[in-house]
Amino acid sequence: MGSATVTGAMLGSKELEFIPGKVKGGKFHFVIGTAGSCTLVLQTILPALMTAAEPTEIVIEGGTHNTMAPPFDFLEKTFLPLLARMGPKVEMRLHRSGFYPAGGGKISVTITPSASLLPLSLEVRGDITIQRAMAKVVNLARHIAHRELDTLEKELGWQREQLGVEDTKNGVSARNVVMIEIGDDQVTELFTAFGRLGVSAEAVAKEAAEQAKEFPASEAAVGEHLADQLMLPLALAGSGEHVAQKLTEHARTNITVIQQFLDVEFELNEQPRHTRVRIVGRH
Repeated sequence: MGSATVTGAMLGSKELEFIPGKVKGGKFHFVIGTAGSCTLVLQTILPALMTAAEPTEIVIEGGTHNTMAPPFDFLEKTFLPLLARMGPKVEMRLHRSGFYPAGGGKISVTITPSASLLPLSLEVRGDITIQRAMAKVVNLARHIAHRELDTLEKELGWQREQLGVEDTKNGVSARNVVMIEIGDDQVTELFTAFGRLGVSAEAVAKEAAEQAKEFPASEAAVGEHLADQLMLPLALAGSGEHVAQKLTEHARTNITVIQQFLDVEFELNEQPRHTRVRIVGRH
């Protein structure tokens, strides 16, 4: 994709030289071979491809719903709609769910690039108009999802019509995930918790609910993970700002690395219930 020249990319190497060339779109197919995250692969290559000279079609096989990565649904509902406001249009399709450890998931992505990126400002959260949750069971009994929804109903005080079940056999593993959406007219945040051995359905749902309850109380426009993931697109645009729920150590590392490569500065104003992040070009 980057037409790069690379030397030293071998086991035991102590020096790596990467000389990028011109970014090119086209058709690509990546098979991770494990439950490694499809969405992290996409987020690695997306910054280059969203301003390429031509469109790109990608198929990625591996993990689609991972505990330490943004799940497919987060990119689809939270991240990509904001990216579209900056210019590029990215469409995703989930063909098959892939969970740890078996993987076996598959997504396809179409990227319509933009010549440049527009700044994005997400400073004030509007009135919350989106409140819904989904319990997804893949090759598992449906009652697991219903128990999770019963717990969410109690924890969040939502109506039953705001809660749904996705029961599917379209996946290699037998797995479960709870996803909660909360949003306004600008941002839809997604909070997730994964079922795992030895943890009850009720405990999984409560874990997701605790995350979801923290966000409205924070006065932030974006959640902690979205704040992290928006930093590179905003830096590539040359300016932008958002009010984040909090800055994780991962986000702080992102800031340090980005400033080594791009001619921008991050201005941080940290408050007890939120952090304002502003990106400006260096003068």
